[in-house]
Amino acid sequence: MNSPYQILDSSEIISPGLVVFRDIVEKNLDRMLEIAGGPARLRPHCKTHKMVEVAKMQLDRGIDKHKAATFSEAEMLVSAGVRDVFLAYSMVGPNIGRAVRFVAEYPKVVFSVTADDAESIQRLGQAMSAAGHSIQVLLDIDTGQHRTGVEVGSLAERLYRQIMETDGLIPGGLHVYDGQNHQSDLAERRTAVLRGWSRVAEFRDTLVARGCSVPRIVSGGTGSFPVYASLDDPTIELSPGTCIFFDAGYGGIFPDLKFTPAALLLTRVISRPTSDRVTLDLGYKAVASDQPAERRVVFPEIPDAKTVLQNEEHLVIETSRAEQYRPGDELLAIPRHICPTSALHKQVFVVSQGALQGRWNVAARDRWLNI
Repeated sequence: MNSPYQILDSSEIISPGLVVFRDIVEKNLDRMLEIAGGPARLRPHCKTHKMVEVAKMQLDRGIDKHKAATFSEAEMLVSAGVRDVFLAYSMVGPNIGRAVRFVAEYPKVVFSVTADDAESIQRLGQAMSAAGHSIQVLLDIDTGQHRTGVEVGSLAERLYRQIMETDGLIPGGLHVYDGQNHQSDLAERRTAVLRGWSRVAEFRDTLVARGCSVPRIVSGGTGSFPVYASLDDPTIELSPGTCIFFDAGYGGIFPDLKFTPAALLLTRVISRPTSDRVTLDLGYKAVASDQPAERRVVFPEIPDAKTVLQNEEHLVIETSRAEQYRPGDELLAIPRHICPTSALHKQVFVVSQGALQGRWNVAARDRWLNI
């Protein structure tokens, strides 16, 4: 009865189902605000939840700037009432036209994107200017992950100046995501994060000294969140994402982050094929499969559970407690990676104080909504 994951009546929860424990989400939000020191510095990433209801919970707490990775997420945020949306993605191909349509469709929304390439900057500017619109562009800075962005230096300065000088574009600052910093020890992580930040801050100061406007630096993710939050720099906007729901992966990597997993998978036993095996209806169509099969979920009630097989609709575990379970019995599983797990579910089941309150649509799970 001391478990935070009480469900008084689960008979209406179709399994495998993603269950959001609203009371825990509220506590995670409060913890996020505590670390940030208030809502003004926050620009949380919606990629984890993708839900209007969660965005509204954040708006109710004064968090009015938000970050997205797809146009559908950006549209979801606007439908929730957000009026400052940063799409942290560089515009190429049809997305250039989509950016123009987004700006035209939502003229009251402050909309911004990233860029790290001269030709892409030129094409975006031409499209915006031809349509009579403008868009804020943040230069994407690479601090070592080598996924996107450019390192600080002469090329970065040329690209930033190109943004400034291109019709249809407005310099929006810098975007700094350092997802390579997964040090479990907070002191080691802080050292690594600050190593990259010092170069970014020096680059920002150089740009400003040379007449460039750098209004913001959107910084970090969940792992580096407390480090950036500790810095006294008015241009920093903090963009944690995973901490809203949290998961077993970040819980294991970052023990200093005192968030609690708030989105768990309810699964049911469908077979007992051997004396030490339990088969559940939790295939990889219901939980993110970017991790090795044996690391995709954690069962709080079965510490010795070992995944031995997973297919599209089945998960087989071995445990010394197998004899305790019969077909129809229920288990809760904490995903190792919640962000892509959310995207696998059309709706989530919402529980508060043990009672099932209803369902929320995972509105932005698709790549395309309207624009």
